[in-house]
Amino acid sequence: MVRPLTSVKMLIEISTEDVMKISTQSKTTKNKDQDNLYSQPREAISGFVFDESVVKVFEDMIGRSVPGYATLLSMFPVLTHSFIQPDSHCYDLGCSLGASTLAIQQGIKVEGVEIIALDNSLAMIEKCKALTSEHRSQAKVTVRLADICESEITNASLVVMNFTMQFVQKEAREPLINNIYSGLNTGGAFLLSEKIKCSNSMEQDRLTTLHHDFKKANGYTDLEISQKRSALENVLITETVEQHVCRLKEAGFSEVLVWFQCFNFVSFLAIK
Repeated sequence: MVRPLTSVKMLIEISTEDVMKISTQSKTTKNKDQDNLYSQPREAISGFVFDESVVKVFEDMIGRSVPGYATLLSMFPVLTHSFIQPDSHCYDLGCSLGASTLAIQQGIKVEGVEIIALDNSLAMIEKCKALTSEHRSQAKVTVRLADICESEITNASLVVMNFTMQFVQKEAREPLINNIYSGLNTGGAFLLSEKIKCSNSMEQDRLTTLHHDFKKANGYTDLEISQKRSALENVLITETVEQHVCRLKEAGFSEVLVWFQCFNFVSFLAIK
């Protein structure tokens, strides 16, 4: 059942105030929490891992690396309010520090809802538990260390994957989507946010350049951009909008649309 969008202005204002505590773009002045992991030349670049060093600077990293991130999160309460069902589950798959969980919390105005936040990084989970415990809401929040590809989804009215699928092995993506679809209630929604690639090489080059310009405007150097890109190679695997839409429709979703895009970062809304 889709709920009417009442008090939308209030939801956005509350979400922006609370969520920005985690998701706000950091200042470019040096401080202990600034992302400078790739600021010095490295002889060898190892694959990107969500370890304690990344967790420490993650708030700054994602705000300065993902264009439109804060705006995206500020809309989650609106979307949550539209699709949430009483006595159901909401899942934040690949929850990292819990920014999506906090945003979802703000949109829940019905009884009996539990938010289940899962991530396979122990360092992320420990920080997520600490941050989400500071915020009380009508919905219960459970934070667990888990492999989302092996986790059961049940009685769900909302499932969120915010820039997580891109780190899942390609062969595991279809089974994961099918599992999410099976666990969603009729009328439930799946929010999938991803960095995408373009089938058109000129469009891809343009969006890549704009993304790098965004990073430079937020204080990253060419060296940092280059070294992080090398670290993410073969770890973050992007797909086209068409590939994502096709997989979602093949899983059985009756409605799939792009509801948000900023450069090469896109969010899909899929409804069962």
